[in-house]
Amino acid sequence: MYQNLQQEIITKANELKELFVKYHQSYVTAESLTAGFIAASIVEVPGASAYFEGGFVTYSNELKEDVLNVSKDTIKEHGAVSKETAVQMTEGALNRARLATIAVAVSGIAGPDGGTPTKPVGTVWMSVQKRGDRAVPLCLHLKGDREEIRLKTTLCALKGIIAMTKGDILDFDTEF
Repeated sequence: MYQNLQQEIITKANELKELFVKYHQSYVTAESLTAGFIAASIVEVPGASAYFEGGFVTYSNELKEDVLNVSKDTIKEHGAVSKETAVQMTEGALNRARLATIAVAVSGIAGPDGGTPTKPVGTVWMSVQKRGDRAVPLCLHLKGDREEIRLKTTLCALKGIIAMTKGDILDFDTEF
């Protein structure tokens, strides 16, 4: 049903491997709603162990706090699906994966429930950060069912990692 989307994810994962040869970056993921889809997509490509350090699946708020050191106050004040939480997730991932040079984090509402008027289903906060630089947060507004939102989030995360690796700005469609 989502063959085109899945193929685009595989294409981006292969592009990441090609970029490693040129830029020699290594990556870590911090995932909530995707629950490991991003990491799984990266390691789908043979040879990923050369540039992928690993990933953290922090679905619960408690795990975000305990594993990635996201502040309990941040979650209380802004929510798990927020710019602030996503930024702290990338910072925490880089602190935990000391050899990684670039981190990506995602936290969002995949649905079908859980949305609110201010944060509807399909709202996803993503953050990408290169070690030593400031995190770059981005709010995604995705449409579709639960699986499609998770796949689109995975695709956006890979695009974000690729842009950060190249030193480009995160400039891609955030509403689809």
